[in-house]
Amino acid sequence: MYAAFSAARLARSRGFWTTCYGPSRNSSTLTKLPSHYTLPSGDKIPSVALGVWQAAPGEVGNAVKTALGAGYRHIDGAWIYRNEAEVGQALKESSVPREDLWLTSKLWNNYHAPEDVEPILDDTLSKLGTDYLDLYLIHWPVAFKKEGNNVLDKALTDDPYPTWKKLEEMVDKGKVKNIGISNFNIRRVQNLTANPLKYKPAVNQVELNFWNPQPDLLEWSKENGLLLEAYSPLGSNKQVGETLAVPEVKDIACKLGITPAQVIISWHVQRGTIVLPKSVTASRIVENYDVFEIPQDLFEKLEAAANAHTPQRVVNPSKGWKLPFDVFE
Repeated sequence: MYAAFSAARLARSRGFWTTCYGPSRNSSTLTKLPSHYTLPSGDKIPSVALGVWQAAPGEVGNAVKTALGAGYRHIDGAWIYRNEAEVGQALKESSVPREDLWLTSKLWNNYHAPEDVEPILDDTLSKLGTDYLDLYLIHWPVAFKKEGNNVLDKALTDDPYPTWKKLEEMVDKGKVKNIGISNFNIRRVQNLTANPLKYKPAVNQVELNFWNPQPDLLEWSKENGLLLEAYSPLGSNKQVGETLAVPEVKDIACKLGITPAQVIISWHVQRGTIVLPKSVTASRIVENYDVFEIPQDLFEKLEAAANAHTPQRVVNPSKGWKLPFDVFE
């Protein structure tokens, strides 16, 4: 009863409530989707994480505490988000044992030189208050010189293997349990994995949502044993309203007795990806954690709708960084 009431209240609060015609299920009777995926290392990574990108100072700590209280155990952050110290303090104040947490962070572009990897990793570990990360990602397939304003390091951008070898060393030292990549397209993944890797990338974190579903990357990644993580899963800040108002999304929400946001987040997990919804609003953090299996016919309709329009990528810093190429080409 509480779950159904909460779903209705949250749907209304987001302004996407619509009258449901015909039978509607109670969310408490729905089948839950897998809570974890198994990585090549054997480690089990939670399928739903709290993303802390763009979480403002003074907000992110409470968001982490709310998430942990709701059952989240996967926190996805990055050095460049500038909020790792606040996240670390929230983790310290929580009652969740470190071994029950999954902490992800990312190597920023200015620190791809092998000699810079370990010091910046140590900075992240210190701020988070932990001896190790469960997952460490190369944030972008673009290397900058350590000093200067986005000065391209062409050699390490063209060949990230020296950076990767240093990350492998961090695994061997026990400072990182798993390593991966972020914002790599198929060509860039192949460029990296053509090298004699000791540890293959465990995941690739990319922009995935209804407006940018990337079916080719998803299929290729499954065929090659690379797990995708979906950031901006509800779309960019300007797209969220449009996402939750998609007719197929609202129809599924009505039929299953869940909220439109839960439909989209469930869709991501059912596609076989980790999903990283970001929010600092307590009710939405709680809402976003519950994922349910969508009946196959409805899932296929939503998948078809997502692939029926021209893809809309929102996150592409190529021009802002004044790169002589598009990072996604």
